[in-house]
Amino acid sequence: MPRPIYLPAVAGLALAASVAWAETPVLQVMTYDSFVSEWGPGPAVEAAFEETCACDLQFIGAGDGAALLARLQLEGPRTDADIVLGLDTNLTAAARETGLFAPHGVTADLSLPIDWNDPDFLPFDWGYFAFVGNAGDAAPTSLQALADSDVQVVIQDPRSSTPGLGLLMWVKTAYGEEADALWADLADNVVTVTPGWSEAYGMFLDGEADAVLSYTTSPAYHLIAEDDASKVAWGFDEGHYMQVEVAGKVAGTDQPELAAEFLAFMVSDAFQSIIPTTNWMYPAVTPAEGLPDGFDTLLTPAKSLLLSPEDAAAKRDAALDEWRAALSR
Repeated sequence: MPRPIYLPAVAGLALAASVAWAETPVLQVMTYDSFVSEWGPGPAVEAAFEETCACDLQFIGAGDGAALLARLQLEGPRTDADIVLGLDTNLTAAARETGLFAPHGVTADLSLPIDWNDPDFLPFDWGYFAFVGNAGDAAPTSLQALADSDVQVVIQDPRSSTPGLGLLMWVKTAYGEEADALWADLADNVVTVTPGWSEAYGMFLDGEADAVLSYTTSPAYHLIAEDDASKVAWGFDEGHYMQVEVAGKVAGTDQPELAAEFLAFMVSDAFQSIIPTTNWMYPAVTPAEGLPDGFDTLLTPAKSLLLSPEDAAAKRDAALDEWRAALSR
């Protein structure tokens, strides 16, 4: 009878499969929710990396960008993350103070508009914050002009969102000691404050506000993916605050070699070519084929603003206090 022979064969195959699965290394990358969404870079990055790593790449969604740091601070050395991807330079000083990150050890020919020499955090994309509105609408030409207008905007919470924190740093850098006065004027323009970027942008697209805090690159999505030129970024006289998004290796990772492999992959053409039309930002390393058609139409700020990580950390609490006081009136 075949049955006594068949069952051990099946059992043997199942055991071999389970052993092979158990031996597949797992790399866990904590990042923001929009990165791992079906329309974000996550699915394409996962497929591309797994083709070369003989591993299981798993993304852990943790809310918006600033929520990553809060979660990491809460979990501490107990975190399951091997890589944290999605912090920016407004948060890297605080992230470094946790002592949870190890040097990345990657050398790359970056295409950033600034010099980069951070040993712990490696950039994967960058852009400029901007308010995005509808083409044809009267557009304010400065933060103060926006505050003096009747334009209604949606912004993000700086305690959970990197764009929200970026706006605080933008105002603080441009207005200094007058930042609280600017916020007092701007408060009545704010329809609502959302936890993250996706919620805010969705409200704008649904017509619940005249404009939304986003990026100068956001209109590229509508132009390239939807053949729609109806969304524009407003250029402001004070200049635009830059965002550089980074990833870092968790010091306590149990997959140090795989984490290093991922970071090296992150600045390769295979990863960087995914960024422009999924994360809708400028890649940290310009892909071999260049930027997609449509990126050449985007707003180029006449003036770029950026605080050092240390200065951003030093100004953050005061900027948060000014923001809270203005919006609570």
